[in-house]
Parts: sequence; structure tokens; C-alpha cells
Amino acid sequence: MGKCYVFVNQKGGVGKTTSAINIGAFLAEAGKQVLLVDFDSQANLSSGVGVNKDEAKPGVYELIAGTAALHEVTRPTPIKGLSVIPADRDLSGATVELIEEEKRDFFLSDALKPAREQYDFILIDSPPSLGILTVNGIIAADAVLIPMQCEYFALEGLSHLLHTVKTIQKGINPMLEVGGIFFTMYDPRIKLAQQVVKDVSTYFSNKVFSTIVPRNVRLSEAPSHGLPILKFDPNCSGARAYRSLAQELIERGA
Repeated sequence: MGKCYVFVNQKGGVGKTTSAINIGAFLAEAGKQVLLVDFDSQANLSSGVGVNKDEAKPGVYELIAGTAALHEVTRPTPIKGLSVIPADRDLSGATVELIEEEKRDFFLSDALKPAREQYDFILIDSPPSLGILTVNGIIAADAVLIPMQCEYFALEGLSHLLHTVKTIQKGINPMLEVGGIFFTMYDPRIKLAQQVVKDVSTYFSNKVFSTIVPRNVRLSEAPSHGLPILKFDPNCSGARAYRSLAQELIERGA
């Protein structure tokens, strides 16, 4: 059975989608069968692995709506062993449509059950919020991965997010774990960044990944080419960091 992780942070711009794409790519490089699930209506993950947003149908919206099967919505990517279920703008309507449904929090979990037998890792990219789509992603997952930018307000957001995870653990998904916290866009020249890493690592010692993703322009350029960094610039500092993160995830999930 494959392990399912959801990338969550209610703050935008922390490298959540970039992390899902590139950790997925390096897991595939390591010989794993990996499925990326774009559960954000902005569909940045989809375009980041080469899926044209205008050709993203059927996708995750049709999957949770029950109008398309898993094999109909799954696409290949430029990386062998890495597949994707794309999203498009229709997914934004699901927030309104699901709210009245009795099992509104379990649509993604139910839809992905067949994928667990086909893939070693399922990585869900959620919206930058703690709304119904993100909750669906958390309930579908075995563990939450939290990318965190090294700034003051990120600490406040982390506390809120962990409270949400604990609420879901108590009421809906008691097997849910915090799979780990990792730092992104790190600049060692900034004292606040150093302090945030120190504080979080001290408080959440066993939950923090040892690998830190540096601020790296090549990581920000790669999505515009529809490529993971593995294909765009495999030797840059960002690529080395995500390869290391993927290896840590394999070791933690073993």
C-alpha cells in the first residue's frame, strides 16, 4: 500500500507546490512509483509538470465528482515513474458544491483509494488555506508535510495549522501523522531566518527535516518551462536539496 502525504500551509508563497513537484520527481528518480495530485484550483502543480491548463480535463474535479475514473484522469510527466492528476479552475466550484454534501470531507480520500495499490507515494498539493479542499487533502493523507518559510509570521501560521491537524486526528483521522516540517527559501545571511530554524528545530526536534531548501533562482524558473528541477537544472543547489529531502522522506516512510 502506498503512503499518502499532503503538503499543507495556509500561507501562500512558501514553496508548497514547488516542493510537491520536486520531491515527487526525486522520489521517482529513486525508483519509486509516484502520483502527484493537484488539489488547488490555481493548477500550478499541473503546469509545473507540463500539463496545459486548457487541456487538464478530465482531472481531479471530475474524479471527485465521480464522472471520471482514476485511469482517465492520470497523466504521465517528463519524469519516468512520476504521474499527475491535474486540476483546473472548475475545482474552485467544488468548495461551494461540496459544502452541502453529507460526506463532503471524504471525497478525495474515497477517490484515491485505488491509487494506493498502484503507487509507492501519493503527494497531494493543497490550496493555501484551511478550507474544505485542504481538509479533504488532510483526511485523505497518512501524514502532513509542512513547508515553512523562515520568517516571523510563519511561526504563527504553524501553530494554527497544527491545531487543525490535531482536530482532524481527534475527530476524523486518528492515524494521521505530522510527517515533517521543512524549511524553504532559506537565506543564511538573514539573522531572523537563522533564528526561526533554531526555534522550530528546538521545539519540534524529531519532526524537522535536516535538509533545508535554499533560496535558488533556478527553482523559481523551472515551472515556467513545465519541468521539475531534476530536468531543468539537476546540479543547482535547489535540486541537491530536494534530492536530499526525497531521500529523507523515503527513510522516514520506510
